[in-house]
Amino acid sequence: MMEDEKHIQVVAVAASEKPAPAMPHATTVAEFGVMDALVCSAPYHSAASHLSACCHGGAKMAFLAYSLGKREINQYFSIKNAKLLSVAAVILLTLFHTVSRYYGGGDTCEWLLSSGRYLGETVWQPYGCMMHKYKNTEAKTCLAEKRVAFVGDSRIRQLFYSYIQIIDPAQRADGRKHENILFEDRSASVNVDFLWYAEVNNSLKERLISWRKDPSIKPDVVIIGAATWSIKLHGGSSEALQQYRANLTAISLPLEQLAEDGEVYWVLQDPVHEEGLSDNRKMITNEQLELYNKVVLSTLNSNKKNSKARVRFLGASRQAAMETITQSADGLHLPESTRNVAAMVLMNAVCNKVLRPIDGSCCQSMPASSLLQKLMACVFLGSALVFLVLHALGHNRRWKSRPTPPDVESGEEKKPAAAASPLQHKALFQALCKMGLIMVYFYLCDRADVFMKEQKFYTHSTFFIPLIYMFVLGIFYSENSKETKLLNREQTDEWKGWMQLVILIYHISGASVFIPVYMHVRVLVAAYLFQTGYGHFSFFWLKGDFGLYRVCQVLFRLNFLVVVLCLVMDRPYQFYYFVPLVTFWFVVIYATMAMWPQILQKKANGSGMWHVGILVKLLGLLLFICFFAYSQGLFENVFSVWPISKLFELNGSIHEWWFRWKLDRFAIIHGMLFAFVYLVLQKCQGLSEEKGEPLFSTRISNILLLISVFSFMTYSIWASSCKNKTECNELHPYISGLQILAFILIRNIPGYSRSLYSSFFAWFGKISLELFICQYHIWLAADTKGILVLIPGNPSLNIIISTFIFVCVAHEISVITNDLAQVVIPKDGGALLRRLLAAGVFTLSLLLVSRSAEGNQEGGH
Repeated sequence: MMEDEKHIQVVAVAASEKPAPAMPHATTVAEFGVMDALVCSAPYHSAASHLSACCHGGAKMAFLAYSLGKREINQYFSIKNAKLLSVAAVILLTLFHTVSRYYGGGDTCEWLLSSGRYLGETVWQPYGCMMHKYKNTEAKTCLAEKRVAFVGDSRIRQLFYSYIQIIDPAQRADGRKHENILFEDRSASVNVDFLWYAEVNNSLKERLISWRKDPSIKPDVVIIGAATWSIKLHGGSSEALQQYRANLTAISLPLEQLAEDGEVYWVLQDPVHEEGLSDNRKMITNEQLELYNKVVLSTLNSNKKNSKARVRFLGASRQAAMETITQSADGLHLPESTRNVAAMVLMNAVCNKVLRPIDGSCCQSMPASSLLQKLMACVFLGSALVFLVLHALGHNRRWKSRPTPPDVESGEEKKPAAAASPLQHKALFQALCKMGLIMVYFYLCDRADVFMKEQKFYTHSTFFIPLIYMFVLGIFYSENSKETKLLNREQTDEWKGWMQLVILIYHISGASVFIPVYMHVRVLVAAYLFQTGYGHFSFFWLKGDFGLYRVCQVLFRLNFLVVVLCLVMDRPYQFYYFVPLVTFWFVVIYATMAMWPQILQKKANGSGMWHVGILVKLLGLLLFICFFAYSQGLFENVFSVWPISKLFELNGSIHEWWFRWKLDRFAIIHGMLFAFVYLVLQKCQGLSEEKGEPLFSTRISNILLLISVFSFMTYSIWASSCKNKTECNELHPYISGLQILAFILIRNIPGYSRSLYSSFFAWFGKISLELFICQYHIWLAADTKGILVLIPGNPSLNIIISTFIFVCVAHEISVITNDLAQVVIPKDGGALLRRLLAAGVFTLSLLLVSRSAEGNQEGGH
């Protein structure tokens, strides 16, 4: 691989391609120490001069420690070693989770019903899986034509009310006690009944038997539980406990029979707040309740022969109540928030397997593989077989290192030191094998039922503390840059790197719920598109290369990973919204610059009128954008035409594409216009880009810096005062460009700041596209709705390990994409056209197969 032999600066998961600054060869560590000791002990005339000398020596020692620290890191860590460690970690973790599920119980329904913890004060997190928050429409869809029965005492009645409030939020407790309560939603034919049975007795047994005899009245779901009245009426006597056991044994068989073709949930007794109980309830102690729960657990499901007919135990509310029961009004009944947790747990247990929400991984089995997923598996398996055959036949010639891939987002290219030889056949299939293995990991993480998933929960500390750590690391790895031009390659890599890391922290922390952070991240996304406009305009303006080879190279590197993931993970292209967005705008930029007349810098140098011509082109592009932005109907009609719709529809709608496109519609043209103005000023020598010199005169530089800082502060104040996302998003396209321009001026006006860059951020910037895409499935989970859990029970360690693997995978995919691009996109025009034709036929075939499969599914429904 092109960077395997390079030492990389790594802290946790990341590194820089450049070595740390070398130690001054004339001075050793010991010599520095001796010099400092001599300086600090020499007889000076004043205490001030003595202190100054000592501080100076301490600064030298600090700088030396800083340099040595980076050298030590470089010596022992490389990207090759990091990838080997990540492979070992993946294998060990896969074995651990597989074995623990096989021997320790891997039923996510049991996790949902039995255990969990609070995130914050009200958000319940089941152990190892994600709980979907059901809306009333979803609940009605799931429970349509079904009958649900809640059977038990006043605690079960409370649970009943919380449950029907999910179906109909307007429902409230009406004060009825010690009687049956019926609820019906006629629009969806949903029936939920509460039946008053305060004790487990013969009356309850007869009710269960009658349901078994008459299927027309038998509930599809039964939620049952009782014990407090037995304790209360008999003073907590041991005889009452034995009678409870006998009665429970009598109803166990009818319950198990109901569970054969239905669902039965026994609600374990929640704790009480003993100090808050009234005098006539003082005998209901937590010790008594635990004894009754043990009887339930030992008595029900005693018939080992019929393992399918099992009564499930709801213990999650009991665990939640341990933290909240002190808030109970009477010491016995649960606070409303805890009852709502129990009701939502039951709704997930019943409905997840029916509706299969992506953010409800509890109680869901692994989905069946689609035809396209099976075809992709065959492709990767075939590649592995071919690779093994070539290896056995002795095709062991090594190939030269490949050049660094072009920056597909900005359009800039890095010239290789030497021409690269074409990949041999073995190398091609080796790259496909690696991609296949990586896709297996993707599938295990986010489609197979192997690893755990948990939901996000935002707090200010989960976002801002990692942010501080990140910027400390970025400053630690600051380097001197050879380039001093505005937005040079190292600086743009740095820019993309820190923006991508901020976006990653934003996603995993769930910070989108905090509007000020959301609005600032929206500017970062616009800045990516700004760089796309800036980079591709600069390339076409300076080089005038409109050839098919260049276009195909960019499109391949942008879309290869996404296309593979669409097939392997069974997701539409628009799901990975950023890639369709960047691809669309690249095509628009190419069309704008390539259409007649093609205006290049060489042509414009001969006549100033051509500068007017390029401005006219940009004005035409602006009108095109405005026309579509204010014509939503036309926009949707254009992008809803098959087969174009397959690229832009999400869940059968074009709305998401419309939202994403409109939100940053001016960012591209801002980037193109900035590139034009900058390159013209540069050609006219209107800028001072020498090392250490400010970009403009001192006065102008100070004024622009002041305006830029004021712009930043004003935007932050405005973003913090936003009432809702909709209103702020309306203004975002018009003001985001000002913040991007302000950042560029602050970063580039001072000469010293152009001479420095963070190699830490720049390293991440080189793989920013892969990082953005890979996070969907191997860092986040449930298609970004949750968090992947590789190390259960330790969130901090889990983030460290999963991030390490995630970054290594993203880097390897970047290398593989670069390798394959050299083979898939040949420079010979005839060969390239033939391959494009073959790719077109293959893509059309996939679209037809997909369309046929969708038609069959609709027909089946």
